[in-house]
Amino acid sequence: MNILDGLNKEQKEAVEHIEGPCLVLAGAGSGKTKVLTMRIANLIQHGIYSGNILAITFTNKAAGELKDRIAAKIGEGSEAIWAATFHSACSRILRRFGDRIGYSRNFTVYDTQDQQRLIKDCLKTLQYDEKVLPHRSVLAEISRAKDRLATPDQVKEEAGNDNRMASVAKAYALYQERLRASDAM
Repeated sequence: MNILDGLNKEQKEAVEHIEGPCLVLAGAGSGKTKVLTMRIANLIQHGIYSGNILAITFTNKAAGELKDRIAAKIGEGSEAIWAATFHSACSRILRRFGDRIGYSRNFTVYDTQDQQRLIKDCLKTLQYDEKVLPHRSVLAEISRAKDRLATPDQVKEEAGNDNRMASVAKAYALYQERLRASDAM
């Protein structure tokens, strides 16, 4: 049986693409897992080492299904393939190399409640009024800063005469300091 049997034109294109990364975006039930499984099998047939393959999915369920299908399709060597969610893949990388950025391999990942508790404590330490500078808005500003890779110092510099953003920058700096002290991300 040909590896491309039963695939439409776009699916075949994704399976046959062996030079560099390939992004597969499609709706539920459209055959993404099948395409990824076949693409991985095709890459291995073309001599790509299975340990050099990373397949990212959005849910743990999808990652588990992908791993199962890959194991069934290619068998031995499938355990070296990284089939994971974005978060689990990043966590794995950070656990392995976190010491290079000042974290231990046993760091903690803060959930939303942990983040809120920490920022409330930071705002209290800085004696900021929750009514004037709500913790949720400060966390949102910190998140936006992190999305654009801005440090607390950069946020402070960008704030200029904006007192609110200058206060956010101070809270961001203290927040980061306490995350680091707690070996948390």
